[in-house]
Amino acid sequence: MDYTVVFAALERVCEDNISVLSGPSDSPYGPATDRLVACMKEIQEHGRALEPVVASFTAVYHHYDLDEQTPGNGYRTLVKILHSCLLYIIHKGRYVASNYSGAFFRAEHNASELEAYCGALCQLRAMLHLAQGLLGSNEHGQLFAMQDGELSHRFVQEYNSMHKACFYGRCLGFQFSPALRPFFQTIVISMVSYGETYGKQETGVGMAALSLLTSGKYVIDPELRGAEFERITQNLDLQFWKSFWNVTESDILSGFTKLASTPVQVNFTLTVPPVTLRLPLASDPRLSTTVSPPVAHWGPGPVLMRLVSYELREGQDSEELLAFSRGDPGPVATPRLPWRQKQPRSPWLLIHFHGGGFVAQTSRSHEHYLRSWSKELGVPILSVDYSLSPEAPFPRALEECFYAYSWALNNCHLLGSTAERVCLAGDSAGGNLCITVSMRALAYGIRVPDGIMAAYPATLLTTDASPARLLTLIDPLLPLSVLAKCLSAYAGDDFQTLQPVRRHGSLSALGRDTAMLLGDLTQGASSWLQSFLDPSRVPSRVRRGTRSLSESCAASAGTAASAGTAAADSEDQIHYPDGFRPLRSESPAFVRPTPSPVVRNPFVSPLLAPASLLRGLPPVHIVAPALDALLDDSVMFAKKLRALGQRVTLTVVEDLPHGFLSLAQICRETQSAVDVCMERMREVFQSGDPPGPGPTRPGPTQPGPNGPSPTRP
Repeated sequence: MDYTVVFAALERVCEDNISVLSGPSDSPYGPATDRLVACMKEIQEHGRALEPVVASFTAVYHHYDLDEQTPGNGYRTLVKILHSCLLYIIHKGRYVASNYSGAFFRAEHNASELEAYCGALCQLRAMLHLAQGLLGSNEHGQLFAMQDGELSHRFVQEYNSMHKACFYGRCLGFQFSPALRPFFQTIVISMVSYGETYGKQETGVGMAALSLLTSGKYVIDPELRGAEFERITQNLDLQFWKSFWNVTESDILSGFTKLASTPVQVNFTLTVPPVTLRLPLASDPRLSTTVSPPVAHWGPGPVLMRLVSYELREGQDSEELLAFSRGDPGPVATPRLPWRQKQPRSPWLLIHFHGGGFVAQTSRSHEHYLRSWSKELGVPILSVDYSLSPEAPFPRALEECFYAYSWALNNCHLLGSTAERVCLAGDSAGGNLCITVSMRALAYGIRVPDGIMAAYPATLLTTDASPARLLTLIDPLLPLSVLAKCLSAYAGDDFQTLQPVRRHGSLSALGRDTAMLLGDLTQGASSWLQSFLDPSRVPSRVRRGTRSLSESCAASAGTAASAGTAAADSEDQIHYPDGFRPLRSESPAFVRPTPSPVVRNPFVSPLLAPASLLRGLPPVHIVAPALDALLDDSVMFAKKLRALGQRVTLTVVEDLPHGFLSLAQICRETQSAVDVCMERMREVFQSGDPPGPGPTRPGPTQPGPNGPSPTRP
């Protein structure tokens, strides 16, 4: 829809409502009517100010796309999100104007709805103003402010002080596909409830049970939910996020997931001991080089993996492979039936690195879509359970993933594959590892994979500003404060030399969780009922967040000084238009720009890699959601590869968030995006390049980082 049509419709709706609501003074709704009038006037003001801003973006944002066939970048996304907000306001405004005199009109409810969206519109206006600063400061076609550290610093300051709760209450998920909005409500309520009980139990399922029964007040009070979610995202430590994200690793919840997943014949875990490997060089298979086991931070250690295969293939039930099995669960997930024949080895092999911000989850959390991939592609999948930060910062995860890749090349016959074609696949942090493992293979001179499928990869692990990174102000899955914690953990800012605890579940842990369940239910039920019977028990920091947004707007517009010291310091540097101030948070966050030089290592941030480390990479297929805060990572990395003459594709899927692979079973839109990922992997496997029995892709013969010189086998 043409943006001029949208703004014209918004102006008409505002005029109609002001006219209707400013009628006879004996309105039956009293203060609610005054709130509606004030809200519509403010929305009208924002709309008039935003129309020329949107015009300036639509005139140039196509210059920041990868190409004409791939429209997608952070500037487009910001305009699209604003468009979604305006459409909702227009829809709600028309309803109010048409039904204001009706017997069943809920004035308080509608006033609260419009106030919430008015607050969101105010903050979106501020975000677009910040994006204008990026547009004016960056070079043509450049999305990141990597050369302007001061601009990125101001962006972080703005995040610290800006009010974000309005995006997590009534407006939660308005920018995403409608089918996903109930999911976001469930996630945010679960997270807020979990945050309230965090620290009361030692086990994930125990806290999950308690959270379930303390969530009622957040269901019926969106403002309370938004205020508490803002507090959690800004103030709780990394261990909270690790704990929450790892709830899906519990035996009970993963068991439910398996019931709805594709059944497979092979699904077991492997523990590969740390022994030195020898691999042939890609440039001359008569020469070989050695790959040492992972050693960073605490010395050599085993690498954990999971083998998933829809069908049992030759080698997968061999004694040699089963010797690596941890035996939890058994090697073959389903009993072999007499009429089911063992299949020959597949010519293909898929090696997978999971996401989770480098700090959480394992292959277990991603197993549901791996099962589907194995069936649909007809390929065995080896998923690597690399060590997690902050206990194992860079380069431990990279070392383990590269070692697993090298081990798989040498032992593909055990995995049910001849490895004539090998594809790496991963999402988010896993997408980063797919790229950096391939870069390391190039540096070592060994065979590189035949292709990479990276879903929403993180290619720049810094807090440098970009238009898509501005979405961290409103994204419930990837707030900047959480993203910064993950980046700092991977960079080793808070590293302590401790060997990480093994991450696989056990029957003893399940028994402890089950034994605690009844106690948790009792305690949770009591807290849940008490929250309704005695509202005064709700923490004051949360009750403060329930004031109407119209009051916040008025306070913000009245004086900048009332926003507090952090906001004032920020506004000394960010100059907003006269008469406009964004809403400020009552409990500012503390996020600092990524201080560690490690984040600019090309094996941490491949977007910063020199051409010598990227030339020779296999075809890279990137699938990125338009509403992802890491969208610009994908666009700029694809541009960089294309400028080097590398084969790269970028597919931008609409209306979906970061992490859509884990949401495949929720709606058609996410499943369609997962299908795109599978199609890209199928292209890698079915490429017309003639396969060879050994290394199939040339690479440099010079040794890579820590790589030994080539030797005769």
